[in-house]
Amino acid sequence: MRIASIQKNSFVDYPSNIVAVVFTPGCNLNCYFCHNRHILDTENIDVTYDVDNVMEFLKSRRLFLDGVVISGGEPTLQPDLEEFVARIKELGYLVKLDTNGTHPHVLKRLIKKDLLDYIAMDIKAPFERYNELCGVEVNVASIQQSIEIIMNGKVDYEFRTTFVPDLNKDDILKIAQTIKGARRYVLQQFRMPQTKIEMRDIRLFRSPHPPEVFAEIISEIASVVEVCLTRGVE
Repeated sequence: MRIASIQKNSFVDYPSNIVAVVFTPGCNLNCYFCHNRHILDTENIDVTYDVDNVMEFLKSRRLFLDGVVISGGEPTLQPDLEEFVARIKELGYLVKLDTNGTHPHVLKRLIKKDLLDYIAMDIKAPFERYNELCGVEVNVASIQQSIEIIMNGKVDYEFRTTFVPDLNKDDILKIAQTIKGARRYVLQQFRMPQTKIEMRDIRLFRSPHPPEVFAEIISEIASVVEVCLTRGVE
């Protein structure tokens, strides 16, 4: 299991829980607006975190933390993800997985083995715009399969979309229709990535959508999903 970095405590990454966040390197997508782009290049990143040391840290924080979030990058690319999650569960922690949904077979296996307590899946764009927003050719059928697995499963979940300036209201409404009846949909505000790596994409410098656009969309989505929330909207 390769670990790029750790956030020792977070109050916002897992609803109603205090967690540590473990970031895995590498991703099979190339979204220009990614906030963790600095850990996507697996050839040049210095992965210095020893798994056993991470487990010892988690063991020492059991009285303070409720759970562990595994994020990235894309965690489902890690061949020993299942073993790592199982070790975390043995410590009594809740486990939340952040994923882009491109590996439904991994999701299905983790759910079947009762290794996940919460799943947050990013839906990047309407299916017909996935390649454009993600910067690579995406197997949309895998995204659709992951949505079905999550919505029909027993694990609590949320779908979320970063409302980048390239997306418009109609795009978000299309996404909402693809997850009609979903338990929770989160619309996140676009923010300029903190890292300065590959900041030459002109799309990064467009103004984010104003709060009133979020409010208008939320009112229209209210009848499509059970709960629709916003994050990062001021």
